[in-house]
Amino acid sequence: MTRDMRPSVKIGLVVAGYVVALLVAFAVVAIYVVATSGPDRQQYGGMYSFGDSLLFLAVFGVAAVPPTAAALYFLRPYRAFWLVLSVIALCIAATSLAALIGYVAQRTVAPGSILHTWSALAPLRILSAPLFAPAFLLSGLFAPNRASRIALLVATAIEAAAFVCVAFIWFHPFRAQ
Repeated sequence: MTRDMRPSVKIGLVVAGYVVALLVAFAVVAIYVVATSGPDRQQYGGMYSFGDSLLFLAVFGVAAVPPTAAALYFLRPYRAFWLVLSVIALCIAATSLAALIGYVAQRTVAPGSILHTWSALAPLRILSAPLFAPAFLLSGLFAPNRASRIALLVATAIEAAAFVCVAFIWFHPFRAQ
């Protein structure tokens, strides 16, 4: 059936799916804002705004899975796309690994050094790993050839491992203070 569809119809379906995902995310955040309105929301507006943006990203990420899956399915015949996606995914995963190494090395590097300064940014990269890992996993599930599948699943594993390692450091009950 998808072979009978014109490319414009496929693109329209994917774009419509993303529009629906945006609308769902906006609606959920609006309901949350109404449900939590009160003196705390006015007093701690910045913190609530940050939480609202995280909620929006989480809801949008979940609601965007179907149109993303449809787009990946429609892109299966294009080998060049999968090659480029695999290389980009591995490069992004390498930055996660570098952030992990930088974060761990930060504890041994002298404060004030360039490496110490750059290592301070590592948690920001690590916090994006839970966004990249499911995207790479979903892409790996739709990849048409073995090489692309393996590359995308390796990128998924690197992102997940980096996040779990840092989360373990942050939340380990016996860590040194």
